[in-house]
Amino acid sequence: MSILIDTHVFLWAAGVGGRLSESAEKLLKEPGQPVFLSAASAWEIAIKWSKGRLTLPASPSEVVNNVVAAAGITQLSVTFRDACAVADLPFHHKDPFDRLLVSQARTHGLRIMTADPILERYDVDVIALWLDDDE
Repeated sequence: MSILIDTHVFLWAAGVGGRLSESAEKLLKEPGQPVFLSAASAWEIAIKWSKGRLTLPASPSEVVNNVVAAAGITQLSVTFRDACAVADLPFHHKDPFDRLLVSQARTHGLRIMTADPILERYDVDVIALWLDDDE
């Protein structure tokens, strides 16, 4: 099953603000393993950067585009279906970006890789980085 990476997972994979475990990196680099980044994550990165809450080595556009190209990550656009499906989610999480990522994972049949344990409360397949024991 394909993987949708959460915003912080993308940033960690890009070397910003954290470190992915060896097992997470291995899974993301597995040959033939489709990995997606939502346009919502790019939007979240841009907002945090413009507010001064995120430091990047270059502009959000450069970082996102360069990392996506280098890692072979596929862009996942936000559709009306994705946005409207957020209405079907219980309010386990208040963050609109995370709620949209959960919606996209559900509507597109994707696993979501995250370090946010709240996302496990949703009816979605979660790759739980907080359970990763090789750090």
